[in-house]
Amino acid sequence: MTRIKICGITRTQDAEAVAEAGADALGLNFVPSSPRHVTLPVAATIARQTRGRLVRVGLFVDAADSEIRDVLADVELDLLQFQGAESGASCRQFGLPYLKAIRVRGPIDIAALEAEYADACALLLDAWVPGQAGGTGQTFDWSLWPRMARLPLVLAGGLDAENVGAAVRALAPWAVDVCGGVEGPRKGEKDAVRIQRFITEVRRAGSQ
Repeated sequence: MTRIKICGITRTQDAEAVAEAGADALGLNFVPSSPRHVTLPVAATIARQTRGRLVRVGLFVDAADSEIRDVLADVELDLLQFQGAESGASCRQFGLPYLKAIRVRGPIDIAALEAEYADACALLLDAWVPGQAGGTGQTFDWSLWPRMARLPLVLAGGLDAENVGAAVRALAPWAVDVCGGVEGPRKGEKDAVRIQRFITEVRRAGSQ
């Protein structure tokens, strides 16, 4: 079964909607420049609220080690997501499982990635957009994912209820990651109806 992560959660009510809809994980964005950045007090509350119900993922982009450790001191996280140019050694030093995001704009050197991030839970593939580390709402050429890859795939980038079924049928990813595709008009504020529709489409595609 394809797992589902809803990223960019900034409100406790959205975290509750994600849990009630049956998602597997939520993402908390700790990138200060992002419109989906969540403050430490709110993140800590969301993490406590969803303990044991969702996998709680903390997202970072080329953050200083001290910044990550400060977050971990205040917020219960189960998994880290590195969205920048972090090395494998940098990703693995915090004692938590991690995802490494790769921004795709051409053929993927899977051998090099699997050597560098051999202990990653999965590689998260997102669209490459200049100057943006993620959350772009853009898709990429899904056929670029190498079928011989050993690491699991988390598919991100422009997914919504309209296209996620096709993505699941095409790639059978280990997980899908959605952010803007389940939001209302304001970035960082999720729509419970869109969350449910997205999850329904993933489950439907996975059962076909």
